[in-house]
Amino acid sequence: MVTLPAKLREAVGLWPDGQVIAETTPEGLLLRPAITLPVEIYDADRIREFDAAEAELAKVLVKKRAR
Repeated sequence: MVTLPAKLREAVGLWPDGQVIAETTPEGLLLRPAITLPVEIYDADRIREFDAAEAELAKVLVKKRAR
């Protein structure tokens, strides 16, 4: 855990308890804000919905190309 002064955090857009990405550079250590996004896990029914939509799109594209 690293603690950064509030003024420094605010200057770079970090919130308390925010996540950062740490990278080594020739100049030293680079810390930058990390963006985290929620992950949705699909169940079998939802996957079937995606498959059906893809199949429908494929039919539309075939018809469009035939014109």
